[in-house]
Amino acid sequence: MSARHRPAMLIVDDDPSTSGLLREIFHQEGYDVSVADRGEEAMRLARARAFDVVLSDVRMPDLDGIELLRRLKPILPDTAVVLITAFGTVEAAIRALQEGAFDYVQKPFAVEQVRLTVERAMERRRSRWEGAATDAAAPPPASAPPSTVPAARPIVGKSPAMVELFKLVSRIAATNAGVLIVGERGTGKGLIARAIHEGGPRSRHPFVTVDVGGFTADDLVAELPGRILESHRGTLFLDGVDALTAEAQAQFLRVLEEQAVRPVGSAETLAVDVRCVAATERDLGALVLDGRFRESLYRELAVVTLVVPPLRERAEDIPLLAEHFLRRVAGSADRSLLGFSSRAAAALRGYSWPGNVRELESTIERAAAIAPGSTIETSDLPETLLAPISQSAKSAVALRPTLEETVRDYVLRVLAESGGNKTAAARALDVPRRTLYRMLERYAKEAERRKSRPRGKVAPAG
Repeated sequence: MSARHRPAMLIVDDDPSTSGLLREIFHQEGYDVSVADRGEEAMRLARARAFDVVLSDVRMPDLDGIELLRRLKPILPDTAVVLITAFGTVEAAIRALQEGAFDYVQKPFAVEQVRLTVERAMERRRSRWEGAATDAAAPPPASAPPSTVPAARPIVGKSPAMVELFKLVSRIAATNAGVLIVGERGTGKGLIARAIHEGGPRSRHPFVTVDVGGFTADDLVAELPGRILESHRGTLFLDGVDALTAEAQAQFLRVLEEQAVRPVGSAETLAVDVRCVAATERDLGALVLDGRFRESLYRELAVVTLVVPPLRERAEDIPLLAEHFLRRVAGSADRSLLGFSSRAAAALRGYSWPGNVRELESTIERAAAIAPGSTIETSDLPETLLAPISQSAKSAVALRPTLEETVRDYVLRVLAESGGNKTAAARALDVPRRTLYRMLERYAKEAERRKSRPRGKVAPAG
């Protein structure tokens, strides 16, 4: 492998414009690139030669990307497979990574995002080669957890923050690490917890939820041992873990440290095998500093911390979620509901959703129940959603950015996504570096002028 000067890549996509673009990019990066427009053609090429990286679309006419991944693994077990997909659920992400994909890239993708993902795949390949040179034998691969994940209530989202969250969930599902899920009320922390359970080897055993805030202090201490025993070999989900009393914190810490529990009124200690996933709306780290939460318990619970963003910070997911909820309601009610009018869709996008996904879900259920026709109109939505629309209509022209402002914002965003690397940013923007330098210099001067602009005079006192 090390003797080969150019790493080999196979691109699989039935869209010639996409495959042509990717081929040109990675050819310039120094890859020996082959292209297939069908899954079966990709299999023929894979049988004929080895590839370091396979970059494949998921939706194709014959074999989809997941099935291609399954068939490639016995032939090219060390090849890194990167999927290009329109996945919108955590269940689909878990499935892809459990099947052995190195990673996946969300559509529509940025060229730099694909390049960096492939670069990480090659770095892992190189580290394996170096390890093989020093080890007598490579360790056997870990067995994969079940690939079928129940999706009765899928977690939906395509925003960058949710895609990264899906990837983290899929990677930690197969482990026994303690997980702390942080997010506002209604963001779906319980669904994330269940996805972790159902995506791992404990999925055949109980998933037990304890709503900590729903118990008095005495009742919780009495109830907790029974719930822990009930979740043996499965997952215990502590919702509102910040509400644990000092006594309950000490009790639960002993369970996690000793993997044993003593039922109330019994002198016998029983061994248990429990994975704990906890959720909170509050900053547990701050509670630790205030002395209101045990630091040792915090460390046990927060081996991995997942942050679920509020809906207002991922507005691009609102239409996807709204359509998902509408389809579900239509299916359960056996009604023909086709979608949303343009004004209703704008109202959904323009609202801040303080109740997050849960509020959006109940809003869609209400609208579907009262809508007389097959399309959801603004008249079917609560008045609170319509106020921002009327206000924004008055100031739309004043708030509309100029073309120059739009270009500036895009350039600065790409630069930030490139970690401040101007060469990488220029490549992603497809402009010469000198052009990017001139643009950044101009933006800096404009910012200085805005800062130095007089803001009005203040009359002297007295």
